[in-house]
Amino acid sequence: MSKKKILLSVAATLAVLVLGFIAVVAMQPDEFRVSRSAKMAAPPSSPFAQVNDYHNWDAWSPWAKLDPNAKVTFDGPTSGTGAKFSWSGNDQVGAGQQTIIESKPDDLIRIKLEFEKPFKDTCTAEFAFQPEGEQTIVTWSMFGKKNFIAKAMGLFIDCDKMIGSEFEKGLASMKTIVEAPPAAETEEGGKPGPEAVTKAE
Repeated sequence: MSKKKILLSVAATLAVLVLGFIAVVAMQPDEFRVSRSAKMAAPPSSPFAQVNDYHNWDAWSPWAKLDPNAKVTFDGPTSGTGAKFSWSGNDQVGAGQQTIIESKPDDLIRIKLEFEKPFKDTCTAEFAFQPEGEQTIVTWSMFGKKNFIAKAMGLFIDCDKMIGSEFEKGLASMKTIVEAPPAAETEEGGKPGPEAVTKAE
């Protein structure tokens, strides 16, 4: 077989493989949803307050721990609808911004997520707070549409497991905070005792 025929055969094989890969990617779901829940021994108002004010996120957000030196800025109201948080950090956290677009006290918080790095994308995050007796079931979800790149990545990376594991860590940290007893005051100066778990800004 001549060199030209060999090259043509290789090119044809590669073309078939590429077209096959594109077809497989195109068949993947157009949307994604990741969701995790945790039961907390606290009224809905307690975890709701942790999410509704971005200044509290540093104490429980798993991504804050991935890059403690990330640059963050706050815009808009201190809390509730319109509150905006922007970040820029290392390769693990990337860069982007998130804005609270809906805030129903002790019930639901909906957030618009806009990623800039490592790639541009937009999706929605939600926190739902469901009372159950003296406890609250907090559900953290993220959902949106999948572009071609996201579909292709999904063939090699389990996004539900990757993102879901971070949600589980965040909810566990939030649970520790909202279930902690109120900070005691010292007899001398009235300052919070060592059992305080919230971090002053």
